[in-house]
Amino acid sequence: MGSTNMSYLNPKTVILIGIPGLQHVQFWIGFPFLGVCLVALLGNTFLLIIIPIERSLHQPMYIFLAVLSATDLGLCVAIAPKMLAIFWFDSYSMAFDACLTQLFFIHALQSMESGILLAMAFDRYVAICNPLRHTSILTPFFLTRVVLMVAIRATVLVGILPILLKRLNFFHSLVIVHSYCEHMAVVKLAAEDVRINKSYGLFVAFAILGFDMIFVFISYILIFQAVFHLPQKEARIKAFNTCTAHIVVFLEFYILAFFSFFSHRFGHVLPYVHILLSTIYLLVPPALNPIVYGVKTREIRRRVAQMFVLKSATQQ
Repeated sequence: MGSTNMSYLNPKTVILIGIPGLQHVQFWIGFPFLGVCLVALLGNTFLLIIIPIERSLHQPMYIFLAVLSATDLGLCVAIAPKMLAIFWFDSYSMAFDACLTQLFFIHALQSMESGILLAMAFDRYVAICNPLRHTSILTPFFLTRVVLMVAIRATVLVGILPILLKRLNFFHSLVIVHSYCEHMAVVKLAAEDVRINKSYGLFVAFAILGFDMIFVFISYILIFQAVFHLPQKEARIKAFNTCTAHIVVFLEFYILAFFSFFSHRFGHVLPYVHILLSTIYLLVPPALNPIVYGVKTREIRRRVAQMFVLKSATQQ
């Protein structure tokens, strides 16, 4: 949009182009993304309905799962409407302040999801390695403090990203090569020194995702050590089964997160590949999380079945 010898002073709007190189087919790409969003919205809404009304799910693991579901819903709402409007209605322009707002919510909700995964790993660690003290350690007050700390950490650390972007005045382009407002995609537009923005972005990534991943990994090393020392095979299988859903969710989240993060900064990945994978990273985990936990949790399966049976009975 702007030439290399042009700069824009305090722009009011930016242009999101969607998926570069795939604009001719992104209309059709929108449909599978819509399907993923609908699965995420329905699945997480079911969890937010079922967990409060099912007394057997009033446990730390499922309370954290409810917070994770609310976070996943927020991610879908923050990303999908504008992205699908770009794909289907050629709605490319976006107010700069709205872009920074979207950027904040996307990265803050990502950070909250990472923190909740760490809290869930700690819950499994205490449940397996110190089961007699599980209820005395993970009290309702403790759970509330953990959720508040995760939310405050995400809000404070991520909140500085749009503030640092707002201080920039000159931009060499207004075209964001992405389907949503991502921090580095906006930073690359600046025609000023952005070393502080890049350095702080790296700090936030490692202070949140890096920190959480390390401690989740340590938690599972200790869990596996405790499981393999159990005398009975049945007890080992039962203990391992309580962790499988969380391991699947943990792997999908962090593998996609770090691939997206490093490919944007240090990789030589084609732009459309990076944007597709970063969008998949944000939208697929919210769709998979309720499926993974729903399949592994008997009470959730039973409640969902009851809801559909009751609905079909009322229709008859």
